Amino acid sequence: MSAPDWAAQALQQFDAVVAATPGLRVREGQRRMAEQVAQTFGQAPLGRDGGEGDGGEPRRAIAVIEAGTGTGKSLAYAAPAIRMALARGTRVLIATATVALQEQLVHKDLPALAAAMPEPFSFALAKGRARYVCKLKLERLAGDDPAGDDALFPDDPAGTDETASAEARGAFYQRLADDLASGRWDGDRDQLALPPDPALWAPVAAVAHTCTGRHCPLFAACTYYERRKELVAAQVIVANHDLLLSSIGARLLPELDNCLLIIDEAHHLPKTALSQFACEMDLSRLAWLAQLAGRALRVGAQVQVDDDVDVAAGSTRLRAALQDAERLIVDLYGAPLREAAARAPGQAASHRARVPAGRLPQPLTDALGQVLHHAGDFLEALRAIAKALREHIREEPGEARRLSQLYAQVGQLAPRLEAVHATSALLLQEAPEGDAPAAKWFTLSTTGGAVVVRAHASPVLPGAALAAHLWSRVRGAVLTSATLASCGSFDFFLREAGLADDPGVTTLQVPSPFDYASQGTLVASSTQAAPREVAAFTRQMIEALLADLAEVASGALVLFTSREQMRLAVEQLPPGLRERVLVQGRQPRLALLARHRERVAQAQPSIIFGLQSFAEGMDLPGTLCESLFITKLPFAPPDEPVDEARAEWLRASGGDPFMDLVVPATAMRLAQWVGRAIRNEDDRARVVCYDKRLLHTGYGRRLLRGLPAFTLQERAALPSETA
Repeated sequence: MSAPDWAAQALQQFDAVVAATPGLRVREGQRRMAEQVAQTFGQAPLGRDGGEGDGGEPRRAIAVIEAGTGTGKSLAYAAPAIRMALARGTRVLIATATVALQEQLVHKDLPALAAAMPEPFSFALAKGRARYVCKLKLERLAGDDPAGDDALFPDDPAGTDETASAEARGAFYQRLADDLASGRWDGDRDQLALPPDPALWAPVAAVAHTCTGRHCPLFAACTYYERRKELVAAQVIVANHDLLLSSIGARLLPELDNCLLIIDEAHHLPKTALSQFACEMDLSRLAWLAQLAGRALRVGAQVQVDDDVDVAAGSTRLRAALQDAERLIVDLYGAPLREAAARAPGQAASHRARVPAGRLPQPLTDALGQVLHHAGDFLEALRAIAKALREHIREEPGEARRLSQLYAQVGQLAPRLEAVHATSALLLQEAPEGDAPAAKWFTLSTTGGAVVVRAHASPVLPGAALAAHLWSRVRGAVLTSATLASCGSFDFFLREAGLADDPGVTTLQVPSPFDYASQGTLVASSTQAAPREVAAFTRQMIEALLADLAEVASGALVLFTSREQMRLAVEQLPPGLRERVLVQGRQPRLALLARHRERVAQAQPSIIFGLQSFAEGMDLPGTLCESLFITKLPFAPPDEPVDEARAEWLRASGGDPFMDLVVPATAMRLAQWVGRAIRNEDDRARVVCYDKRLLHTGYGRRLLRGLPAFTLQERAALPSETA
């Protein structure tokens, strides 16, 4: 079939589902989105059909679609994509940013779609393997003497659970083992009644470094591999952004050049990419090195390894190289820490030092070069031992249980060695002329008189990382979110996502079906003080906020830009208002929301005070959020090392970090904040912003253009504020 034929069939499937589903009605924007999804995936050159475009780059078809709140994105992309996949003999991979959307897709949207489509399809949820238990490691830790064997608990502060006694550990693992044996638990961490302490879960997680795979004696009963079988059989797989990026090339998810990729909540993708490709290492707490060497030597003594493998020497050389690098870092960057220690002896202190322009001093470059070299040698030795161990397990199945447990002990510490190698490599990386250098920085802290040094490195341009690692493999993709355009343009997102100037990219803005002008009002309030006058602005903003909150008759949400700002507002609440306010962090999120819904259902005023995490993904329709208060424009100044490094590079390249980076990012964040107000066609809401920059600065008016078309009202400062 031709691409137009595939697209026509996929769109017909969407139309049929809408027509056959009670309560659904045709939405122009939703159908336009479905049409674009069908066209894009019809044109995607999958597998052997792929080819090269101009410049030798692989051809691809990618749609970037901003679909306003209420569009019905999941149906608009899922129905045509699944029909297309079935017709083309491929699979659909959906990646989301939040667990909430994953659960909605797997438990609600996809089952409903499967019931409505004539051709059956299967679907499954993909999780990282660390979400599942390793039954072999659990068997060991739930044994007769778990306290006497700490091989899976590194003894330095970076990995030890200091809060749990050996007896508490043993009881925890015994409960897990009992629940597994009885069938009350299936080995999935997310199915436990209470989330386990991460430090207790880590020793039994089914991570790759500790797994012998098919050589493990418990392979046939492994929860993780059972879930992998489900993924292999599924035609639709739901994952998250982290798993999508971390599993590239690992064969856990469908091959990206031969599947239809959908990235929902795509505005999160650039930030996830930076996190995924960043790395760090500890140069001070090195007890794990001796542990790793000791375990590797014990294993090596039991299996045949090449004579060239010298674990003991490799460990010793690496320790010495790390200590040399640590001393240099303390000499070069430790002055502020020494001054703090002199001012307040015995007290904990910390300092962060970023390397300007990513150019390390030559002595430190030489020292880190030694770290990289010796870490590489040690890694090669470990790989040789691991290979020999796997071969021995295959040849001696009767020894599989004991040797697999030894493999797990070595593997438990291997990620630290890999982190040393990766971090030192990125620290030593020099950017080509004109490219942005990596962000490089060191953190120095004192605890109990000892200095702890950590080294960090990260790419600064998420788009470059995504272009190199993700888009080079993808042939057909749809990226969507309610907020992808910034100040009315896709340019910022396309740069951040690594898709700028890509000839295979099509953009589409689908308006929300809501009539914002009649459903909502945006009140642009003012204070006499400018936000940069922090104390005066905060005082005046809180005065105006309290006056507005006194008039709230139903549900309201107040969004703050800092915890300190929120604390000051809480302190000034009069008794009558205080009892109506629910403050983020004072109780679990689900309990807070349940209490809010209960109050509103009883026709009582209820006001939520929240920060950034309450500004996105929070669904409060109808009377649950009739008033939304934005205390200050959510600017995120470039004060983190990666942001600082990027701003530095932009200035050196003739750019303006504020206008090129901060304003576009703030526009997307503000659109998310405002998006909490109107959630369906029947909602009526008022949004109040107390930051006068929204109307009285050029960049503020740019931000305003990117917001829904609410009826705009301007309100001057309260008389008491100007007195």
